[in-house]
Amino acid sequence: MKIAYHIPSPETIYAYRTIFNGYKNAFEKLGHRFFPFTQDEKLAVFLERVQPDIFMTSSHFYYQKFLNLELLMKYRKKGMVLFTKIDFWNSPISKARINEAPSLKDESGKVAQIQSGLLGDIFFHTVEQEDERMDGFTKVTGKNFETIPLACDATVIFPEFDKRFESDIAYVGTNLPGKASFFKEVIMPLKDKYSVKFYGQDWTMLDKYKGLLQKAGQYFNIGLLRNIQKPKLHLSDERKIYNSTAISINVHEDYQQRFGGDCNERTFKIPAAGGFEIVDSVSCISKYFKLGEELIVATGKDDWFDKIKYYIDRPELRKKISDRGKNRVEKYHTYSNRVQQIIKLAKNIHDRS
Repeated sequence: MKIAYHIPSPETIYAYRTIFNGYKNAFEKLGHRFFPFTQDEKLAVFLERVQPDIFMTSSHFYYQKFLNLELLMKYRKKGMVLFTKIDFWNSPISKARINEAPSLKDESGKVAQIQSGLLGDIFFHTVEQEDERMDGFTKVTGKNFETIPLACDATVIFPEFDKRFESDIAYVGTNLPGKASFFKEVIMPLKDKYSVKFYGQDWTMLDKYKGLLQKAGQYFNIGLLRNIQKPKLHLSDERKIYNSTAISINVHEDYQQRFGGDCNERTFKIPAAGGFEIVDSVSCISKYFKLGEELIVATGKDDWFDKIKYYIDRPELRKKISDRGKNRVEKYHTYSNRVQQIIKLAKNIHDRS
């Protein structure tokens, strides 16, 4: 099959970069042809050139500015299946984060497009079905949404030790405002006793400022600003960090902890790399792993301190837990698993038509 994947700004240095590569590598590994649709190409030209069987996009305002839904409908009538990742029906994300979408329920135009079927054939999200942030979507729109969680790119994330990245504790990710108190109260005090390392984006004020400029450059397609920053890590570095660190910390944003319906890619990537993971309490993780056997959950500052101390002194136990976690991810939580789900959903659309 030919897969069109909508990524307006492939220069992004944030999570969409690894999600995009995860899907790209998985589709191609399974024998499909993969075509990114970026802001540098006109939709009509792209569709005529590629003739995709599946087109994956988003209801987010940034993505929609590059689309013509009526044009997409012409190709859908010829057999193309349109997958649309929807925004939260009830968004908990602060309006101060200018790149985040408002609550979908407040966007009457998009709601009408969903009701009519114009916005997609299949609507999906990374969150579980019972998540409160999606309450009301099906009742109002008359449409269901599919849960397609994030996953691990098994073509990139696998065990590889690298002495350069050895440490007791490491965190890989963006320094987001919602995690600031956790880093201050839990991680920073550990530096007095352990070797602690941070990797990723926005760990300095200069980088945060550049990140805002880059997002603006991508939104308005300003060449110099689109590429003002490059990723701090190569894709291959992440696996080496997880595999070479005694304990890899994973923490989610406060609203993910509160609602519990989705988790980040790190949840899957750390075990896949043969790393030992301690993660904060997000309820959906218990659907994906056996807690305490395949990864460790910590709740509250004291519990974090206790569990870090306990497991840092027990390398053999860490190895047993990380091995079980690795097996779980390889079997159920790679992007190849997610691609198989997507292909099955697309085939179901064709079977019904």
